[in-house]
Amino acid sequence: MTDTTRWTVSVSRNTDIAVRSYLAQRGMKKGDLSRFIEEAVKWRVLDQTVAEARSKFEDMDPAELDALIGEAAAAARQPVA
Repeated sequence: MTDTTRWTVSVSRNTDIAVRSYLAQRGMKKGDLSRFIEEAVKWRVLDQTVAEARSKFEDMDPAELDALIGEAAAAARQPVA
């Protein structure tokens, strides 16, 4: 992390103890908390983004969705001219 922003966050005492214990059990140090939080936030953002995308297609026929995905994958595989 070369370009960082400082956050001030508040968590419950139980969460603090659980996370610090988890990191300590794996031999991680105090500075690893920032990396752990950043990774957790990235995964949560990805999870929420996928859930939103899935919800937009939930009423689509599965066969139609498979065809749409196939078309998108084929287009992505085309060489750039």
